[in-house]
Amino acid sequence: MKTPLCDRLGMTVPLFAFTRSPRVVVEVSRAGGMGVLGVIATDAATLEADLDWIDAHIDGKPYGVDVVIPAQHVSGSGPMGSSEDLAALLPPEHVRFVDGLLARYGVPPLPPEVTAHEALKAWTDAASRDQVEIALRHPIKLLANALGPPPPDVITRCHDRGVLVAALIGSARHAAKQKEAGVDVIVAQGTEAGGHCGEISTFVLVPEVVDAVGDTAVLAAGGVGTGRQMAAALALGAQGVWTGSIWLIVAEALTPPILRDKLLAATSADTVRSRAISGKPARQLKTAWSDSWDDRASPGPLPMPLQFMLTAEAVARLYHAAERGLDNPLLTSPVGQIVGAMNEVRTTAEVMADLVAGCDAAIRRLNALGTARATG
Repeated sequence: MKTPLCDRLGMTVPLFAFTRSPRVVVEVSRAGGMGVLGVIATDAATLEADLDWIDAHIDGKPYGVDVVIPAQHVSGSGPMGSSEDLAALLPPEHVRFVDGLLARYGVPPLPPEVTAHEALKAWTDAASRDQVEIALRHPIKLLANALGPPPPDVITRCHDRGVLVAALIGSARHAAKQKEAGVDVIVAQGTEAGGHCGEISTFVLVPEVVDAVGDTAVLAAGGVGTGRQMAAALALGAQGVWTGSIWLIVAEALTPPILRDKLLAATSADTVRSRAISGKPARQLKTAWSDSWDDRASPGPLPMPLQFMLTAEAVARLYHAAERGLDNPLLTSPVGQIVGAMNEVRTTAEVMADLVAGCDAAIRRLNALGTARATG
């Protein structure tokens, strides 16, 4: 099952796992894949501590970090600016709408001892570059950018340190641009995926991207949660798969139990592609949150990163309440259509073993079909 990308990165299973949990990162990498730590809205001290913990427990196995480096100011030109500059752009009517939404659904405020949510500063150029600096002080093997390629100087610094660069895309046209920019790994993310995604399905997108970028490694993302789906991705020409949603419900996840139970109960029809989280289309669990923002009565989501900044404290309040056992109709999470197959809590190691066994079995079935045809 090893692919050329596995050989380059020291992996034995062509699977990358995006997660906010350092424990999941470690367990995936120790099982032969690569855990990739998502660090948006993570402050510098927490990120340093998380990476130190990973380094101490991962037994030298490869792992990566996923950042969000904004390319330009919300106006479409010039640098991104500071968090204060961006906060000044939040329209009062949007602030009133969020305040009214929280009041209507009875979302409790954050207690005084809880500090302001770091997401308010997370999507500025300075904050993202700080995260890159911290990550490159650790023995990471991959730096991924969730929204396009990192700036050229960041790509150069990664390559100088022997770190591969990955970027997520939703079209073959964007994939070709990433290759030109020097990106090493293209993550072709279909519309089935959780979080930011385009409109093209994984099964259509992956072969288009493989053909568009030639010998550049491609990972298939979106709708991958079983070994059979891993095998299908490899059959389409991908050198591995990029997974995310399935790690939200493993035993080592950071997901609050109330939200985890919502995910366990959801079907593949219970997600929606909405701009309600970040201002860009992102697939998420369909709840009163997305319904309210997509309703005609709302002022409409703001462009990225203003929507994320506008709603950061609201999301923090919802999660803080959930962690204390308080459910709310607004509570949501980025998640893909694979949520319909996420029906039980297992350890990360158990999920990895099942994925590998399922992929091996699917490949054997395909090989048997080829043998039968040759001898028939």
